[in-house]
Amino acid sequence: MAKPVEQLDQVIIRFAGDSGDGMQLTGGRFTSETALFGNDLSTLPDFPAEIRAPAGSLPGVSGFQIHYADHDILTPGDAPHVLVAMNPAALRTNLKDLPPGGTLIVNSDAFNERNLQKAGYSANPLEDRTLDDYHVHEVPLTSLTIEALKDVDVTKREAERSKNMFALGLMSWLYTRPTEGTLTFITRSSPRSRRSRRRTRAPSAPVTRSARRARASPLSTRSRRPSSRLAPTAT
Repeated sequence: MAKPVEQLDQVIIRFAGDSGDGMQLTGGRFTSETALFGNDLSTLPDFPAEIRAPAGSLPGVSGFQIHYADHDILTPGDAPHVLVAMNPAALRTNLKDLPPGGTLIVNSDAFNERNLQKAGYSANPLEDRTLDDYHVHEVPLTSLTIEALKDVDVTKREAERSKNMFALGLMSWLYTRPTEGTLTFITRSSPRSRRSRRRTRAPSAPVTRSARRARASPLSTRSRRPSSRLAPTAT
C-alpha cells in the first residue's frame, strides 16, 4: 500500500551537526537538487562559532538552512519546519528555533553519554519526554551508513563520515528531490575517479623555444599593436 503524499507550497529545512559532519556539503547538494526541480529557493549557511572546536561541542555546530517553494520567496526563513540534528550539540543549539509541531529527525546513534555530556545534557532528551511537542523520528544514521557500506572497500571511520550523505538521501526521498546530480557528483569526486581522469588526460604538446620566449615576455610587440578591426574609423 502506497503512502499518501502531502502537497506543500513551501518547506524550510535546517541541517545541523558537527563542523566535520559535512552539513554545508549536504545543504549544498540538497539546494542543487531543489534548483534542478525548478523551485524558487533561498539558503542560509551557518558556520561554527569557533575554528576547530572540539567535536560534539556547542561552539562547533555547523548548520545549513534552505527555504524553497512553488512561488517567489525572498528570505531563507526564520523557523524551520524540519530540523535534522546529527548529534546532541546540534539539537541543543537549534531546538529553540523549531516551533511546536515541527518535525525533528535525529541521529540516534550519536546520543551516547559522552556526547550528551559535551552538549550539556544531564539526561537524554530522546527519553525524558522533553521533545513531546515535536514529531520526532529517531534514525540510527551512523549504523545504517556503516551497514550500507559494508561491501565497499572503506574503513569503518570512513564509512561513518558518509552519514551526511545518508541523511541527504533520506531527505531527498521524503521531499521527492532528484538525486541523479548528486550521484554524478559523488562519482566524479571519488579518488578512484580522479585517478582515472588523470590517466586518460591527453599529453600536453612539447613547448618550443619560441613559445617559451613568448611566455617570458607577455607584452610582446604583437600584443601592444592595436587591432585594425577594433580601432575607431576616422570621419
